[in-house]
Amino acid sequence: MSDIPEKTIERLSEYRRTLLSCHNQGITHIFSHVLAGIHGITAVQVRRDLMLIGFSSDTKKGYDVEVLIDFISNILDGPNVMHVGVIGMGHLGQALTKYFNSRKSKLRIVASFDVDEEKVGQIIDDIPCFDMAHFEHQVQKLDIKIVILSCPATIASDLVVPIINAGIKGVLNFTSMPLNFPRGIFLENYDITTVLEKVAYFVKEAEEGVDVQN
Repeated sequence: MSDIPEKTIERLSEYRRTLLSCHNQGITHIFSHVLAGIHGITAVQVRRDLMLIGFSSDTKKGYDVEVLIDFISNILDGPNVMHVGVIGMGHLGQALTKYFNSRKSKLRIVASFDVDEEKVGQIIDDIPCFDMAHFEHQVQKLDIKIVILSCPATIASDLVVPIINAGIKGVLNFTSMPLNFPRGIFLENYDITTVLEKVAYFVKEAEEGVDVQN
């Protein structure tokens, strides 16, 4: 399963969230074209993604929602809860912690790290906040595999070496500073400003198009 494309992994996560919502509503089966319509893709893409992970089903009634949830979960999740740390416990860090730890998930934020003396040593959103000076020790003690960077962009590059030294395996970078890590550390750079500006651009284009037509 290591050959599954990144985009397919993203869509599988999205499918699971939709399927969980359907399950909570009492929906027992769903057709590929319905799932595709919810996510703005084609039914062919949905079927191709599920074929890639080896899922097959009698689709006369549609996919069995509960069975498909379990199948995707076996692909995406490990056998145990994976521990996550947050670097930077400002508004974004706290929002991310509340969101992830309120969900039933195999991902669990167990610690945060900061340099702000008012935050260090405190319990914020039910998790301890440690000084960055103790980062490597706490990562190993708490078996943290992934870190989320929600710190100021100005210090993001200074975190690369500590993250490598601590043995972190995955990084989700929410800062506007693109980072690079050696092979063996999976990195996802997510620049909120860039994404929002992209959305704003297409909104502007759509509005300008309406003005031209009028």
